[in-house]
Amino acid sequence: MQNDTNSLDFNYPLRFKPQLQYRLWGGDRLVTDFNKAEAGNQIGESWEISTVPGFESEIVNGALNGQNLSDIIAKAPEAVLGKKVTERFGPTFPLLIKFIDAKTPLSVQVHPNDALAQQRHNSFGKNEMWYVLQAEPEAELIVGFNQKMDRTSYENALAENRLEEILHREKVSAGDMVYIPTGTIHAIGAGVLLAEIQQSSDVTYRVYDYNRVDEQTGKTRELHTDLALDAIDYTIEKPSKLSYPKHLNKVNPVIDTPYFKTTFLPISGKVERLFPAGESFRIYICTQGSLQLNGEAVKKGDSILIPAFMDHLIWEGTGDVLEVCLD
Repeated sequence: MQNDTNSLDFNYPLRFKPQLQYRLWGGDRLVTDFNKAEAGNQIGESWEISTVPGFESEIVNGALNGQNLSDIIAKAPEAVLGKKVTERFGPTFPLLIKFIDAKTPLSVQVHPNDALAQQRHNSFGKNEMWYVLQAEPEAELIVGFNQKMDRTSYENALAENRLEEILHREKVSAGDMVYIPTGTIHAIGAGVLLAEIQQSSDVTYRVYDYNRVDEQTGKTRELHTDLALDAIDYTIEKPSKLSYPKHLNKVNPVIDTPYFKTTFLPISGKVERLFPAGESFRIYICTQGSLQLNGEAVKKGDSILIPAFMDHLIWEGTGDVLEVCLD
């Protein structure tokens, strides 16, 4: 596909309209604390940067204002995504960025790997990581099992209504990060607000939902017990919180996976970032503070896409950002 860059301006950071979504477990902090300007109760998710069909992000700034992210990628994939990304994924944006506000616990769930997701859903799998933004006292995540498991012992626990007894629970606080590889049974506990970096997929197998009734439908939510049996990796040891440095004005490595690389950048003053031109897009998620990026204001709760066309950034101010790329 030829890059049509003549009619498009890729030389600035791209902002998007958040897509706020009702969830029966959602709260109000995405609106009250993160200034996502939309009324409504039980807003569980803000989809920040997405090309999931039906949930494509709309650009809200600059020369590309009003255009759809999927459309501009189709017109000029290398200029937006970068050469390394298009060589691997073609003209497809491979990530999905969200904020999640869990007023009550999410369902216990698992995501399939790439092979199974492709076979069943023509989709990417869903490897993901969480950055905890806020956590109430004693808040926790469910990540993996608390004992050695195999398919038979798991099915026995389900049949005996003992699933909650075999789940590993991890207390969390602001700044904690956890990587959730596909096949890991997991859930976000009550009182946790977090940023989620994941593959571009909306495939989730729900295995336990506390017998809750959704007030909007008057029904319990569907479980995917049988689908999950083949998706769970029973050999995975329980994931633990990631350890990472927090050196000021430095790019601190957090995790480097085949699906995304994440670093942590705490800023005070001025920081310049130089990149190989055209290699990979970058995403910045501001987790706290007040900053400027190439002269444009960035605040807590903002998610910014840097097209691969850009190779020089200047950060100024005080705050923390997560940097995500695929180079």
